[in-house]
Amino acid sequence: MTDLGSIATAAFQRAFERDPEFVVRAPGRVNLLGEHVDYNEGFVLPIAIDRAAYLAVGAADTGEAHIHAHDIQEDVVFRTSALDIKADVQGRSLKSWARYAAGVAWSLSDSGLPVHGMRAVLTSDVPRGAGLSSSAAVEVAYATAWRQLGGWSLPAMEIARVCQRAENQYVGVNSGIMDQFASACGRAGHALLLDCRSLTWEELPLPAGLAVVVADTMVRRELGGSEYNVRRAQCEEAVFSLRTTLPAIQSLRDVSVAEFNAHAGRLSDVVHKRARHVVEEIDRTQRAVGLLRGGDAIGFGQLMNDCHTSLRDLYEVSCPELDVMVAEAQTLPGCYGARLTGAGFGGCTVNLVAGSQAEDFTRELAARYAKATGKTPDIYVCQASAGAAVIA
Repeated sequence: MTDLGSIATAAFQRAFERDPEFVVRAPGRVNLLGEHVDYNEGFVLPIAIDRAAYLAVGAADTGEAHIHAHDIQEDVVFRTSALDIKADVQGRSLKSWARYAAGVAWSLSDSGLPVHGMRAVLTSDVPRGAGLSSSAAVEVAYATAWRQLGGWSLPAMEIARVCQRAENQYVGVNSGIMDQFASACGRAGHALLLDCRSLTWEELPLPAGLAVVVADTMVRRELGGSEYNVRRAQCEEAVFSLRTTLPAIQSLRDVSVAEFNAHAGRLSDVVHKRARHVVEEIDRTQRAVGLLRGGDAIGFGQLMNDCHTSLRDLYEVSCPELDVMVAEAQTLPGCYGARLTGAGFGGCTVNLVAGSQAEDFTRELAARYAKATGKTPDIYVCQASAGAAVIA
């Protein structure tokens, strides 16, 4: 068992004075390509990473879920038959971290699946607030645990949909499905090409000998929420305007680069820039498929570089720290491509790096970024990981 799995097991033994029945692992994720296209029904290319949430679990016959959050040393107990009230057994409003567990139980129950009493200990090495989907990893861990306790089956994509619904409707965060999908469906050594319209996907092998390096700028996305909504509205405005000459389109996903070039004059300057990023980013992600199948790390890395330029100049969701991190990475030996990942305005960059040079790359990037910004980054060398599973 992994170190964190062992930590969760030992904490369970201390908390409940018995051994857990099993341990669940559910990974975080990083998106390699396809940024800000999910709500335009485009294609995204995430990987599950080898940082994960771990849940040591035992059944409880009380109809209650008793969860110990090891990393913050907090506990919650709530009734699985009284999830709508969003309160613990003493009537106190659930804290935000506890709502992810209760929300998954609510979503499963609302789907007609039995949700049994549970004792559990949660720990994770997916950093919170860094854009690596720590909340989705936790949600998928809980869903996988309740599936194991209940003895029922549910495909991995349906697990992802249950968890997305929990986050949207119970926790109140309007996320797409990519995060939960990657955590539930990840495959070691592979990226996942997800069609955000049909929810079909395929596994694509990553070129051998590569590492994925995630670099946290330590800048949190204070503008992300409001600006995210503005970008969505601008994309919708573009579709409305383009329909006058392209009446069949339902979203920007339906507009080819050639069609956009022919009709973009109908758009205002700002909406033109936003829509161009989306149309070209969807095209980039589709072109990436052949490059990955051919093991072309250089070509794929160039698409990542182009993506960052587009996010910076057209979609305008970068920030000075992200631009510094990307610019420095792109000059370092072994780096094939670098870009911001996630919503933008802070958070992380993702870098495709030769595995043999990943340690030197990480050390030098941290030093250069600190010198340029005065901030000490957190940088993680990752590999594409398998999705959620019972591991012990």
